[in-house]
Amino acid sequence: VQLQASGGGLVQPGGSLSVSCAASGSIFSINTMGWYRQAPGKQRELVASIATSGNTNYADSVEGRFTISRDNALKTVSLRMNSLKPEDTAVYYCNANLWVNGNTRYTNYWGQGTQVTVSS
Repeated sequence: VQLQASGGGLVQPGGSLSVSCAASGSIFSINTMGWYRQAPGKQRELVASIATSGNTNYADSVEGRFTISRDNALKTVSLRMNSLKPEDTAVYYCNANLWVNGNTRYTNYWGQGTQVTVSS
């Protein structure tokens, strides 16, 4: 079972970028999915999360600029980032609560990080 992130890169301030993450393996069910980020010298923080129902939650710093979405059939979660600022620069990690076949409860999984750099 793994979460594979893609996207990210370098973008100028005010620009847009998307990151995506796909869950694969013997997965019975997926609960909440989300994106976290960690800037140099800072703690990892929640950026956005989305429940199976589609209910979303955003950090105040990205509200109105970022949009999280998921495709339950494809087991993917995406983050569309608009009006990017230099302070959005960080390594972005996808996260998902997965019920793996053979287990008896949901377990938290992390994807590998993908770098997002906002700079002119």
